[in-house]
Amino acid sequence: MTNELALYSNELHRLLDSLIDSIGGLDEAQLNWRPPAPDANSCYVIATHVLGNLEAWVLGIACGQPIERDRPAEFAATGSDAAPIVTRARELARKVEEALAALPPAALDEQRQPPKTLWGVGTPEPRSTREALMHVIEHTATHIGQIQIT
Repeated sequence: MTNELALYSNELHRLLDSLIDSIGGLDEAQLNWRPPAPDANSCYVIATHVLGNLEAWVLGIACGQPIERDRPAEFAATGSDAAPIVTRARELARKVEEALAALPPAALDEQRQPPKTLWGVGTPEPRSTREALMHVIEHTATHIGQIQIT
């Protein structure tokens, strides 16, 4: 793995650890509480969305693995504890590390056309693998901040 790919892998792993730390000790009420603002999301929803987005953008878009994503379900998620999210985050960290280790360095400059099912809202636009990885790092960090504030 090149230094650049290792940097992405390490940062994503650090962010997933931060997600786990942010929700690991929350009880059911804290995990599922929504701020009294229109369209506000609970910590459980945000964490579920972060994992869905990270899987879609790193494994699906950047690494070309067959990934299925149900984005609307991410925003309806609830749970009695953080265990399913913690387990999924740890498994995803392992998969991301393996996928990025197998990615040829030249792939960072390759353009990817994301499928609508992995993109999210709006019209999918081509992104380089590097741009996809940078997007998911920014997206994940932003949402972890929201969890910490919530």
